[in-house]
Amino acid sequence: MPEASQINFKHKEVLELLIRQAKIHEGKWMLSVAFNFGAGHAGPSVEETYPTAFVSLANIGIAKASSDAPESLVLDAAVVNPAKKR
Repeated sequence: MPEASQINFKHKEVLELLIRQAKIHEGKWMLSVAFNFGAGHAGPSVEETYPTAFVSLANIGIAKASSDAPESLVLDAAVVNPAKKR
């Protein structure tokens, strides 16, 4: 089998991994993504320089979901990462 050069995850898969990594066992959580925005001038040459917008990914995290958050964006930590019974 050839070696994979790219592996993609759906947002809920990332959310589940982050809930497990943070050792969270209760509450409803959503993925949180923060972007930075900037502006400047860019182009292939000095003669072809244009006003340009830049977007960068600042961080990815999780946040407690509000009661009105769409269920398609929310995971329950008690379901995806239940606390181990003693």
